[in-house]
Amino acid sequence: MPLDESFVGREYPPTTPYEVGREKIREFAAAIGDDNALYTDREAAQAAGYRDVIAPPTFAIVIAMPVINQAAFDPELGLDYTKVVHGEQRFAYSRPIHPGDELSGVLHIDRIRRAAGNDILNVRAEISAGDGGDHVLTATGMLVARGTSEEQAS
Repeated sequence: MPLDESFVGREYPPTTPYEVGREKIREFAAAIGDDNALYTDREAAQAAGYRDVIAPPTFAIVIAMPVINQAAFDPELGLDYTKVVHGEQRFAYSRPIHPGDELSGVLHIDRIRRAAGNDILNVRAEISAGDGGDHVLTATGMLVARGTSEEQAS
């Protein structure tokens, strides 16, 4: 079943805030094998001009995935998640993520298209600190549902 194109332009409500912890940042850095002291050592981060350790750039996926999942698991959209591959992910930062940040996101459906029998969903998550606080990053992603479009590959 193809995706419901009337969802283009839809905005989902803000997600429950995620409180960033220093140890979660350290654990994430270790999991991705990045030993940059800015992610693990408060004194090194402060010497570099930050108030505390900062999160690696890809840590944002921890916050962005629950935001994106609002659409991925919205039954009205019609996305068959068993056929989804992650096509693309980008993060554009306004500032680094720090311990103590309480981050939530608002999801926007930017585009739905069909190509070679696949449905392609482009989403954008605007991640901010606090209630209507400062913008921290924009996460854009593309999900491809293989073989779900009524359009057939030629």
